[in-house]
Amino acid sequence: MAENKIGRQIPESVVNKRYGTFSGASIKEDTYQRASAEVAPVSPGSNKLLSSVREAIEKTGLKDGMTISFHHHFREGDAVINLVMEEIAKMGIKNLSIAPSSIANVHEPLIDHIKNGVVTHITSSGLRDNLGAAISRGLMNEPVIIRSHGGRARAIEAGDIHIDVAFIGAPSSDDYGNVNGSHGKATCGSLGYAQVDAKYADKVVVITDNLVPYPNTPISIPQTQVDYVVEIDSIGNPDGIAKGATRVTKNPKDLLIAQNANKVITHSPYFKNGFSFQTGTGGAALAVARFLRQDMLKKNIKASFALGGITQQMVEMLNEGLVEKIIDVQSFDKGSARSIKENEQHYEISADFYASAGTKGPAVNKLDIVILSALEIDTNFNVNVLTGSDGVIRGASGGHCDTAAASKMSIIVTPLIRGRIPSVVDKVNTVVTPGESVDVVVTEVGICINPLRKDLMDIFKNIPVPQFTIEELKEKAYAVVGTPDPIEYEDKVVAVVEYRDGSIIDVVQKVKE
Repeated sequence: MAENKIGRQIPESVVNKRYGTFSGASIKEDTYQRASAEVAPVSPGSNKLLSSVREAIEKTGLKDGMTISFHHHFREGDAVINLVMEEIAKMGIKNLSIAPSSIANVHEPLIDHIKNGVVTHITSSGLRDNLGAAISRGLMNEPVIIRSHGGRARAIEAGDIHIDVAFIGAPSSDDYGNVNGSHGKATCGSLGYAQVDAKYADKVVVITDNLVPYPNTPISIPQTQVDYVVEIDSIGNPDGIAKGATRVTKNPKDLLIAQNANKVITHSPYFKNGFSFQTGTGGAALAVARFLRQDMLKKNIKASFALGGITQQMVEMLNEGLVEKIIDVQSFDKGSARSIKENEQHYEISADFYASAGTKGPAVNKLDIVILSALEIDTNFNVNVLTGSDGVIRGASGGHCDTAAASKMSIIVTPLIRGRIPSVVDKVNTVVTPGESVDVVVTEVGICINPLRKDLMDIFKNIPVPQFTIEELKEKAYAVVGTPDPIEYEDKVVAVVEYRDGSIIDVVQKVKE
């Protein structure tokens, strides 16, 4: 066992020798040569448009043991992963590694593909619902690799993930593979995660339900990166994009947390003309934007840009002139998807531009404020957004550690108690974001400032929100629901959690039956 900087025990067998175990949130000076993709030139008169997904799989030369990827811009509305994997299984291809940018509840059929040996390795930002539960109970022989959105982009750029075939669901494409996500019947807006895959994969297959005349513009992914195009009836349901963690909340507790978070923002030194911000997923985090808007109007303050997963609320702030520009790696609802099409100040960016620690400066480095959710936070300010109170994988790393590390002020919003489970605990089940990157914790009962931020402790002395130490918040939670029983695990590692630089920050062990 190797102990990393935050005291987590990491089995030597899962440690990548190049990156080692987590040693701190600061960016390591790890220079590298960018990976390159195999290119098969297309001759004049050649046809990229194929008749079926099966023909496309055959044309790519997909074989046992290769790595394939998908994007998750359709979230719970996605139909592409299940369609492609079903066809691959019928063809008898086995032992595949899959590298989707994230996996949703709708992808439960992957369980059978794992049982049947079609899929033997997974790397992704997260796992949910029955698939996460099955993997937590030891479904796979090899542990899943969990990477943040920025960490995944860095790993692809650095060659840690080599994609043999990328399958890209495209709301709009021409027969030569010029793609965008802002037009068509299944618009998803930004294709930021798919852009990295298209750039570095050996073979790229575009799957669309909206084939348009050449040239298709605007171009999010260009023809120069695409090998084949397939037209099908439906690539997904855009109504599924806003489900789950991107829902708009009406929960009174969430709204109170959002109000408290807004007070932190508006009393901070960063709330001034030209500030920048991002709101993460989760009801309270997304709700902050509505309260922030009111104060921006009242005080005549305008933001230079909003970043990240974008919602209709941010689009409205852009249209009102409260936000000068939006830079969007993922559109969280129909309104934000439509805005990319209609407003030239709403820019689409790739995942590496967004958050890769391996680039020459990702957008997160320019963030003033980020509001993020949490399943658990402990007395060392470490945050868990991956495993539930039962130790089962049911969430995603997302851009959590990327934005927390890079922003000037990271705010974690969480209820003190979720159901009958405390959210503030002695020790989180799984660390995704280290405590040194967390600045302020906001709950419905009050806030807590990380003692590492003595500057903020001085600034927030007179903020009209009750303040507590992190220990006091934990004791308040335990006083209501009691001290949680420890989870029993087996020795088997079912998931390895990489920090954004590739080092191992934690592991997830098999839950004891």
